Amino acid sequence: MAIKVNLDLVLVKKGMTLTELSAKVGVTIANLSILKTNSGRAIRFSTLNAICRELSCQPGDILAYLEDE
Repeated sequence: MAIKVNLDLVLVKKGMTLTELSAKVGVTIANLSILKTNSGRAIRFSTLNAICRELSCQPGDILAYLEDE
């Protein structure tokens, strides 16, 4: 089981940089970068909520479940 974070794709679709998103959601660029590169182990619902609010998207646009092969 693996969860993939598609934050980079959503940012491109919305025409927003990681720096802009960081300023709008109040999360450091470093922490957003960890999410963006799929290096994170967890995400707070409050952070996910803020990201979805600012990007006008759904959690499923950001997170994807991939089954093990």
